[in-house]
Formats: sequence, structure tokens, C-alpha cells
Amino acid sequence: MTTTTEKVSQKSTLQASKRVSQSVFDGSRLRVILLVDVYDGAQQQFLEAYEEMGKQVSSVPGHVSDQLCQSIENPSQWLITSEWESAPPFLAWVNSEEHVRMVQPMHSCIRDTRSLRFHIVRETRTQHLDAADAQRRLQTAPRIGDGVIRHALTFTVKPGSEKKVAEILANYDSPQAQVDEATRLCRTSLFMHGNRVVRAVEVRGDLLAALRHVASQPEVRAVEEAINPYLEQDRDLDDQESARVFFTRAALPAVQHATADGAPEGERHMLSYPARPGSGMQLAELLAHQDERAVDDPADPVVRSTIFQRDDVVVRLIDLVPGSGPDAALPKAGPAAPLKALLGGDPVRMQLLTDRRSPDA
Repeated sequence: MTTTTEKVSQKSTLQASKRVSQSVFDGSRLRVILLVDVYDGAQQQFLEAYEEMGKQVSSVPGHVSDQLCQSIENPSQWLITSEWESAPPFLAWVNSEEHVRMVQPMHSCIRDTRSLRFHIVRETRTQHLDAADAQRRLQTAPRIGDGVIRHALTFTVKPGSEKKVAEILANYDSPQAQVDEATRLCRTSLFMHGNRVVRAVEVRGDLLAALRHVASQPEVRAVEEAINPYLEQDRDLDDQESARVFFTRAALPAVQHATADGAPEGERHMLSYPARPGSGMQLAELLAHQDERAVDDPADPVVRSTIFQRDDVVVRLIDLVPGSGPDAALPKAGPAAPLKALLGGDPVRMQLLTDRRSPDA
């Protein structure tokens, strides 16, 4: 059995290396780039749909500007760039039902899209602009990555079907890990609490390519079809628009990740935090700051943490020092006052259904 001293020693060895981190809470301005491939002959329809959407997005809190660009080499290729005051207001908007409705007219024009999101780290500005204000909003240093993209999907099932759904999701054949030369599935972890399911994935390479690859695999399609009758939100996987809307609503983005370089494998757990209405983003930010401190603290059992958040759904995926025990990351005497003010109930540990790592991940 691992002693407390041994746990601290395991974690202390990590502190010499730079902490790997990802966060949307830097306060930096955000640049969003959307690459769009429009069907031939649909360019005018796409332009009109964009202009209508632009009238609406201009009033969204946190939005600064938008540009629509058309390729000089291929008129079917378009580029939409937008600037936001910071990442949280953009995420609140892009994950909202309002956004789902707003972009729907554009989808009949579009063959394919790819979205990229960047914090503005440095920039060159003309002298008449307020350089001092701009500098205050730039990151002081770049964050260190590990080449892994983290994403999650969440959905609810009909009450009474939880046991059946858990059986289906715990017993499935893993899809092929290698997507293409540049993309590989690293790890998939499924959790459940009550009637909510969360599937967290880790990918090296192109996340969108990996998600499309997984969706096309026969073993995965069989599982998705098997749970269809139990979903609270109806979907038809043979209907492209139905599937798109379902997975758009199911997206649960990672808003924070922190780990020490060379962290041990650890014991994987997921905690669900019931946010008070309208407090999801604020709660996620508080947890993010706590976990960034935790991975730097040799006495804390958390060696790796990812916070996923959408609206008021907030979950915390953590790896603990081996032997810490499943409840090591739960508050020992109730949540601290700042956290408690944002919670509508006690955090709970979700049931692990399956946790699979790809070979050589």
C-alpha cells in the first residue's frame, strides 16, 4: 500500500519540469478562424446567410469584429475570422441554442468546415491605437502543450434506462486507433451519473478527423444505434442534419487542462459539479485555478486535470497519484465558500464505465 510520504515523493519528482497547461481563462483576446468549403453555385446564398447572421452576432456580448473572406484562387473556399474580448463569452455563445439556430441557414450551403481558436499572444499595432490597453490583454508567456487535444461529449438518457445504457457502453469493441498519418486516438473514458453520460476523448492530430473516423467505424455505429432508443434527445444518424444538431448540442469543450511533465499514469476519476443556474463558466474558472495550483503542489494527489464545461454542465476529469483512493479529490469538509456559492448541490463522483488507451498512445 502506498504511504502518504511515497505519494508526495512521486509527485515531487515532477516539479522540476514545466507544467503542461491549456486554459480559456487567460483574459487574452481571442481570434476565431472558420475555414468553409461552400457548394459550387451556392456562394450567393452563403453570402446572404452570413450577412443575416452578422447582424445578430454583432450584438453578442464580448464580440469585437468579424471578417468574411473569399479565396482568390478557389471561389468555393471562404474564411471567416472574428475577434472576441476573451474566450469565455465566445464559448458561451457558440455552445448556445441561439447559435445552433443562427447558423442553421448556412449549413445547406456548406460542404465542410473547420474551426480554429487562438489566444492573441503578441501583435503589431499602428501607433494611433491604444497600445497600452492592448498590451494589458496579451499573454505574458506562451503555455506549454503536450500535443494532445482533449474533448468530451455529453448526453442524457431516459430515466429508467440507465442500467441498460451502462451495459451497452461498457461492452463495445474499440475502433482502430490510427486515423491517418497525422492523427491517432489516444484514450477514451466513459462515465455516467444518474442519466447523464460523459465521453472524454484524447487525440493526437486533427480532432475533427478523429471524431469523423470514430463515427464511421462499424463497432461504434453499432453502439450508437443500440443506445438511440434510450436517448432523451431524438436523433437519426442517417439524417446528416439530425446527427449534426445532436453532436453540436452534445459537445462539452475542455476549458482547462493542467499536468506536470512526466506525471505518472494515475487513477482516473470524473467529478460532476452541479452549477447554480447561469454559474457554469464561473464555476469552471474557479475549479481551473484550483487545479493549476494542485498540480504544482507536491502534497496534493491531483497530477492531471481537465475541466469540461458547457452552459451549467461542469465536469472535472482527474488523474490521482496511485493509491490515493477515489474520494481524494472531493472536499473533506464541504466545498470552500467561493465554490459553495456557485454550486447547486454537492459534487459527486461519476461511475467509470470504461477507460481505454490505444497501444503506443
